[in-house]
Amino acid sequence: MSRDTHAVDPDVTAADPTLRIGAAAERAGVSTRTLRYYQEVGLLEPSGRSPGGDRRYSEADLERLARILRLRDVMGFDLDRIRVILAADDRILELRSEVRAGVSQTRRREIVHEAIELNHHQRELVREKLQLLQAFNDELEATAERYRAKADELGVTIVEP
Repeated sequence: MSRDTHAVDPDVTAADPTLRIGAAAERAGVSTRTLRYYQEVGLLEPSGRSPGGDRRYSEADLERLARILRLRDVMGFDLDRIRVILAADDRILELRSEVRAGVSQTRRREIVHEAIELNHHQRELVREKLQLLQAFNDELEATAERYRAKADELGVTIVEP
């Protein structure tokens, strides 16, 4: 998947290092439809457009897409939860920029407080997901125990993988 950018999109230049939608989709391992859909639902906005109006994706856009895919595929979050997490990520970036630009000690305290709240909310979403996964795992374990008991009754030797 990580091929030379120029091999994927010959229009990439030092002056314009962005990728066309097809090249961005290929590099991310998704379809162009997925990129368009994520734009439609407000999760991913391409950094720019070509003079002809084609979507152009930057490295930052591809990093955001990778975050979306991890939240979707690894965490199993729906698009609404992904939107909430991305909004918190975006807000944290805004707060960091504000701090870098220079703020008063009072404002810095406010920023830290807000960042803690954002982080807390994200951790809550993950905890909720972990609880659901644990409940499902508990169901599977109970089912496995019933199968083992039935196998013992029938004199079947079980070798679990």
